[in-house]
Amino acid sequence: MRTEDGPNAFSYANTAFQRRGRVGVQILAAMLGVALLLHAEDAKKIPTEEAMSALVTKVAPEYPSLAKQLKLTGQVELQTDIDEDGSVGDVTTVSGNPVLARAAGDAVKKWKFKPFKSKVSTVIIVGFHGAN
Repeated sequence: MRTEDGPNAFSYANTAFQRRGRVGVQILAAMLGVALLLHAEDAKKIPTEEAMSALVTKVAPEYPSLAKQLKLTGQVELQTDIDEDGSVGDVTTVSGNPVLARAAGDAVKKWKFKPFKSKVSTVIIVGFHGAN
């Protein structure tokens, strides 16, 4: 063990590790930023009301058995991409109970909308208000 002040092998290794870690985080942040930009350019955001007025087929979610047992209720907020032909593309949970979120997402993926001029993105809220 070194008793005098000054750098030792451990401090050099630690500093190198910290630099590499910062670079990794910066690269990851840049990649995430590019992905978000590509997504934002890919789909035009529209209000929920506009999307729902174009809804043709709505499939109700199946109430998960665990949710029934636990008597879970509430809403699930889903970021939803709708393709030009009106079919649902990507669905991502924004908020809501994870037990309910999967059932909500599975149902929304089966929804059908009137065709749009381009791919759009909106927020859809699915409510669970007691076992069916």
